[in-house]
Amino acid sequence: MPETTLLLGGRIHSPADAAATAMAVTDGVISWLGADEVGRALHSDAEVIDLEGAFVAPAFVDAHVHATSTGLLLRGLDLTGCASLTEFLHALRDHVAEYPGALVWGHGWDETWWPERRPPTREEIDTASGGAPVYLSRIDVHSALVSNALVNLAPLARSAEGWSDEGPLTRVAHHHVRRAARDALGSGQRKEAQLAFLQQAAARGVACVHECAGPDISGADDLVELLALSEQGGVPEVVGYWGELGAVERARGLGARGLAGDLFVDGAVGSRTAALREAYTDDPSTAGVLYLDADAVAEHLVTCTRAGLQAGFHVIGDAGVAEVCAGFRKAAEIVGVPALASMRHRLEHLEMIDEGQAAELGSFGVVASVQPGFDASWGGTGDMYARRLGLPRGAQLNPFSQLAANGVLLALGSDAPVTPVDPWRSVQAAVNHRTDGFGISPRAAFTAHTRGGWRAAGVDDGVTGTLVPGAPATYAVWDAGELVVAGTDSRVQRWSTDPRSGVPPLPDLSPQATMPRCLRTVLRGKTIFKHNPEDDELV
Repeated sequence: MPETTLLLGGRIHSPADAAATAMAVTDGVISWLGADEVGRALHSDAEVIDLEGAFVAPAFVDAHVHATSTGLLLRGLDLTGCASLTEFLHALRDHVAEYPGALVWGHGWDETWWPERRPPTREEIDTASGGAPVYLSRIDVHSALVSNALVNLAPLARSAEGWSDEGPLTRVAHHHVRRAARDALGSGQRKEAQLAFLQQAAARGVACVHECAGPDISGADDLVELLALSEQGGVPEVVGYWGELGAVERARGLGARGLAGDLFVDGAVGSRTAALREAYTDDPSTAGVLYLDADAVAEHLVTCTRAGLQAGFHVIGDAGVAEVCAGFRKAAEIVGVPALASMRHRLEHLEMIDEGQAAELGSFGVVASVQPGFDASWGGTGDMYARRLGLPRGAQLNPFSQLAANGVLLALGSDAPVTPVDPWRSVQAAVNHRTDGFGISPRAAFTAHTRGGWRAAGVDDGVTGTLVPGAPATYAVWDAGELVVAGTDSRVQRWSTDPRSGVPPLPDLSPQATMPRCLRTVLRGKTIFKHNPEDDELV
């Protein structure tokens, strides 16, 4: 006999019935939506869950994560809250005292917020750590502070591009020391970190994550172990990507969805490694670094298209975006636009892009995996982007509305641990972009963080990521306040609660609004997170 669960007394976010208060799930599939009374009559033998007015919506998909690194942050040295160089050094010293003799893996420092406006020297790191091996990635993970003890484990770093005798390591030197730090971790530590991350994601209403792995990011063993952990059940689904040029058989052997994710065309603005057409305003000696040119981009696109694999690249700076666009044009000349577009190749971040490039990439069927938390953290006219790039250039990043208007599929994510897995905050940031005109509507942002994530991974059956009959029962239950729908006047941003609109309402996403709290997360009918009310008493 099929097993049916009936959810009653809630507010169901469904395009099939904007007024639905009940939903039936049979064998992991949504079988019905409507009013409570009708649901009780149709499903009298079902297991009943009383929602008590909670909001039920499609579960989120985080389209760009680094699971092990984020889990290590949960268990390791979290530097994201450090407000000064002095505080940073105290945090490092305290961590070493608590875990003597162990590798220090930390993340999240951002010197642009500090009054000293500089990172610590290697001598200061060595003094604070007492000679322990130390790896501390910057908030953007494109540079790291290390101790001499760790450098001794990666001697090739000293002669590699990006080496610094005193400051953070970037480029190839960074890859060497990161690999050495990663190799010092045991399989048990990795699994513990991965599980901690996946459990945290589930507790925030996320039912699927896209892991962006690669030889310079996390390693093949890490990806295999993460995918195996996901397949055991009880945690979010993991869609794996492997960032390596042309490695078709390797990707298939690893179980990766494609050769995409963090396959670097360039670096990041914060570390001054994003490739720019003009030099950085706050350091005119550099315009960043370009790891791949148009020919390499085109060759990878052609290889993946012919192999039936999704390709993709990490690209941020305007010079990097120009190379990617040129690479797509070259690939289209070889395999044709229809074949190229059919694969829905991905671009991660895609921050510095103009209108013409957006239109061109839209014609190639590109997916933009973007992170609204970047703009919330560093956008506007007075924060890191503006300091690094100057104005107006620094206030022109992440034009989500421009991408969407040109047919580029948006999939929202966090790039955790760069920004936290916090999907409602991500949706809120996409709506309330710090540059006027660059944000998107609440409905578009929510769709990009739910259905858009599934579509970005090749699941495009028309129902996954929505709550309609026939769709997988992948949803989250939220403690939310009043629900609102966008007004019909496109000249202004306003909100309405008028049910006659027929548009499924969403929580208030205005800048000062309180975000919903997750009560339950369900993946294909199986609960992967359930809120424990006793936890509230501990707060």
